Amino acid sequence: MLFNFILFFALLNFYGVCPLCTVNKHKPWIETSYHGVITENMDTVLLDPPLVALDKDAPIPYAGEICAFKIFGQDAPFEAVVLNRTSGEGVLKASSQVDCESQKEYTFIIQAYDCGAGPNGADWKKSHKAVVHIQVNDVNEFSPVFRESLYKASVTEGKIYDSILQVEAWDQDCSPQYSQICNYEIVTAGTPFAIDRNGNIRNTEQLSFDKQQSYKILVSAFDCGQKKAKEDVGVHIEVKPVCRPGWQGWNKRVDYEPGTGSKQLFPKMHLETCGGPLSGMKVMLELQTNHIGKGCDRETYSEKSLQKLCGAASGSTDLLPAPSPSTNWTASLLTDSGRDSDLIYRFDGHQATNVPDHAVPQNLTDQFTVAMWMKHGPSPGLRAEKETILCNSDKTEMNRHHYSLYVHNCRLVFLLRRDFTQIDTFRPAEFHWKLEQVCICDKEWHYYVINVEFPAVTLFVDGVTYEPYLVTDDWPIHSAKIDTQLTVGACWQGQCVNVCVEVATPRFTQYFHGSLSGLTIRPGRIETQKVISCLQACKEGLDINSLESLAKDIKVRENMKSVLVVEGEDVDSINTAMTKISYINSRQFPTPGLRRLHITASVQCFGEETCLSIPDIRAVVMVLPPSEPRITITGLKQLIRPASELRGPLGVAPFKELRITSTVMRGDAFGGREWRENTYVTEVMHNLDYCDVLVIGDELNPERESLEIHHSALLGKHLDATNSTSGISIYGVDSMAHYEQALRQLRYRNWRPAALSERRFRLTCSELNGRYTSNEFNLEVSVLHRAAPMEHINHVAAPPQYMRPVHHPLMIHALNSHTSAAPPAATVVIVICIAALVVIVVIGIYRIHATHQEASRDDEDEVKDLETDWGSSALNITINPMEVTAPLCADEVMTRKTTPVFF
Repeated sequence: MLFNFILFFALLNFYGVCPLCTVNKHKPWIETSYHGVITENMDTVLLDPPLVALDKDAPIPYAGEICAFKIFGQDAPFEAVVLNRTSGEGVLKASSQVDCESQKEYTFIIQAYDCGAGPNGADWKKSHKAVVHIQVNDVNEFSPVFRESLYKASVTEGKIYDSILQVEAWDQDCSPQYSQICNYEIVTAGTPFAIDRNGNIRNTEQLSFDKQQSYKILVSAFDCGQKKAKEDVGVHIEVKPVCRPGWQGWNKRVDYEPGTGSKQLFPKMHLETCGGPLSGMKVMLELQTNHIGKGCDRETYSEKSLQKLCGAASGSTDLLPAPSPSTNWTASLLTDSGRDSDLIYRFDGHQATNVPDHAVPQNLTDQFTVAMWMKHGPSPGLRAEKETILCNSDKTEMNRHHYSLYVHNCRLVFLLRRDFTQIDTFRPAEFHWKLEQVCICDKEWHYYVINVEFPAVTLFVDGVTYEPYLVTDDWPIHSAKIDTQLTVGACWQGQCVNVCVEVATPRFTQYFHGSLSGLTIRPGRIETQKVISCLQACKEGLDINSLESLAKDIKVRENMKSVLVVEGEDVDSINTAMTKISYINSRQFPTPGLRRLHITASVQCFGEETCLSIPDIRAVVMVLPPSEPRITITGLKQLIRPASELRGPLGVAPFKELRITSTVMRGDAFGGREWRENTYVTEVMHNLDYCDVLVIGDELNPERESLEIHHSALLGKHLDATNSTSGISIYGVDSMAHYEQALRQLRYRNWRPAALSERRFRLTCSELNGRYTSNEFNLEVSVLHRAAPMEHINHVAAPPQYMRPVHHPLMIHALNSHTSAAPPAATVVIVICIAALVVIVVIGIYRIHATHQEASRDDEDEVKDLETDWGSSALNITINPMEVTAPLCADEVMTRKTTPVFF
């Protein structure tokens, strides 16, 4: 009997059943994710898949049963209830009221728990975490509500309006079906008005002020579930008897986004003339940009880059360059950088500068050009003094003016005194211009170009030609061995000796009041009309689209793109023309800010000069800031080249792997808002105007090294280059691809590189004269020198025992390509080398054998490891038993790669 009882317990244990205790071996299992739907104000959640937990311990009581589902989530208003512990079925319910308007969906975590190992729930186990997504379905519980409690509008009698005003209602429901307004309805019956589904109210017949002066109507709204608004809204419409002439349908502000081409200014603009018969009309639009740059938005490249871009002849001298170590005479002048790196010098009547002799243009023959940007106001003081812009006078002893450009009483005067050696007759010397169309003292920017083709001198102002109204003659200047001084902003008065005693020491006189920029002189050439127009061209202005589609009676005139005049006989034709007027800015990166618009109109009636007074319009065009580009230079930052390559005729190309890219941040506009969402980076293409390669460390030594670019690398491009011991500058307005090509062909040579280990360079590039600059790209050119010869080792002499192995440099001698067979002396050397090698091998084997006999087993293992390490290394041993630097072995080269041994 006892045996049977013991056998029964053994069989239970064999099948994993403990009669006295329950073992909970497995965790419950549920799905990894659930999706559910609940209707607001209900409590039952429909889950997909259903909530069921399984346990592999089933059908063992407790361990195979599911006792609970637990929810983990912040403020999740749900609870999970176990419906059947054995099958693991459960249900998800809302623990509190669920409102779609408060929250449309919920996400939380759920886990299943078994009942443990016994009735007390000990040793319970939980399942993995599952994600539950619950969506709340909407119920049409809210009615539409109008945004305003009362709507008011006014109309002029006798007109049919497409839309008098718009009413708007909204619904608090969360779903599109119940939250959108699908229809509006006029509740008041018998009114001459109608309303569309968007809430626009219009009149269905002409209204009369005499018949009824105002209307009061009620309007209701319906959502897409056809639920009506609880309260109707009142609309009051006033009928006006008097017509007020003027422009209608225009916006006071128009935003312009850079890079979008032309932007219509008044797409819905029209003139209300109250229906009177008109015989003609004239409208003038003026774009006021005097506060932008030099009178309008122009390219702000350097003067040299602009001249290259416009195809001007080379050889001009910039008398007002940016201050630098090589152009330091402008460092003391007042600057007014204005906007976008546009370099402007301001002269306050107390400042001037002397141009150093090395920068003074030479050989001013019968042909040369003087160009500048100038802004000048009325001369200060009661008596107008001469205000000198440019003056070339005697440096010492005398005060003769050889040539000068100055302003006197708002007239521009150019003085040119020829030398007596060039001409000996009474000839034209002083040229005066009094400009009627453009006032020199109007405090506005103008571009002046003086073309000298002696004896004729022509002035261009903003591209328009002006001839002098007065030319005075004078005798030539007698030659004297006196140096001259070129001055900007005043005239240099040299010290007088014996003749004039009023000037004791040299000084400046006739100071200039105003602003200057881009003052240049080009000897030997005069500028063409095409180049002058290009140099002063505005990149922004007014334009009118589709001129051919306008009525035949419409006439359009423009002046420098800043003034547009539209004339016509019919008001509708004028209105059509006004809707086609646009603003355009062709710069890729325009100057942001306001541009003011002033519109004036005059109307003519039959038999009268003017019959209506049209109020002027003052609007603004807001040029939004452009997306600023990020210019990035990438490439190899270290270049290792042998010294022989640096000595070669071409040298090395440090920037051969160079790449220039530019990126901007873009954003998707939503609903015309100014804010940008979903920003992303995109690559853009634009021009560059210069790239500078600066030598870091000691300057270049012209006696042994150079950094240069061949002229052929610049052919076909709008590029030029200047170099010095400090580096090289490539300039000109051209594409990034052309700059890449040019920089990759830059060559560095060093015909004495023995003492040079490396050369470091720094490259930066610019767009718009430094408005946007690239990263500083540093490059190091390292020189690889040939290893210096070392003393040869005589392996015939027996070295000390256990001598440490030494790595010897590889000794390579030049091959004699003209010898096909070794001479007799070389044959003897070969035999000696072979004999020495045999001796070394024999001695090595003998010593290794002796070492193995004396050393212990551990030492033997250590030696084997060392032999293995040395055997895997490629040690170059140069064997020279003669201990001379004569040619070794065959073909004058003795380089052997052997396995080293320990002696």
